[in-house]
Amino acid sequence: MRLRLPEERPTEPPTGYKIAHPMLSQDGTRAGFTGVSLGGALPYGVLADASCVYGLRHRAPNRRCDCGFHCVHDRTAAEALLCTAEHRAAVLLEVTVLGRYLRFERGFRYARQRVRTATAGPCACGALATALADAGWGRPGWRALAPSCAGCLRGRTSVSLAGFARLAGERLRVVAGEGASVASVAGLAVADELGVPELAAEAALLQARLDWFQAQLARLDGRGPDGGRKG
Repeated sequence: MRLRLPEERPTEPPTGYKIAHPMLSQDGTRAGFTGVSLGGALPYGVLADASCVYGLRHRAPNRRCDCGFHCVHDRTAAEALLCTAEHRAAVLLEVTVLGRYLRFERGFRYARQRVRTATAGPCACGALATALADAGWGRPGWRALAPSCAGCLRGRTSVSLAGFARLAGERLRVVAGEGASVASVAGLAVADELGVPELAAEAALLQARLDWFQAQLARLDGRGPDGGRKG
């Protein structure tokens, strides 16, 4: 006879932390995430239900399977995963654990989740990220994105942090952070009216794109960067 732990009945849904890659649909109208390990081939939205990645018909999570969403209890433990080379471009998610869940020593495996906040780390150059840009890989119908500053966009498909939040919907907040000490930048929340920090980030993004287009036009017109015609 196996002893069972008492069933939990929390007064409010638990909170957990995980890392994931931000994703943008091919047509640029939807935003979501994909995991870094089990189930990473299946992008999910801000509010999503888990299914068995092995195609079995049981409900997730199942005690005899690895299916279901995964997260850890401690934010620091999730941030530590961002130190590895393959996860440097991932973002940190704060999630609400919904539906059935299994509690483990370090975290949960559960049936349904809502992503509340996504924190983007610095650009690969070390500067504060103002956008999420094409990371050079993806899934069928989806482009993976990585944090980028305005100066490193170089014409790549990109979306501002506030723009990604609007596309994702469900009141998602997307903030910029530096390294493991995540510092939110004025709370880039989805709102009808953007504040000064959000507008400044949007302006920097637009200026970087204009600079790139001007450089391309000058190259096609045979002019140098100072406006003089070559040759």
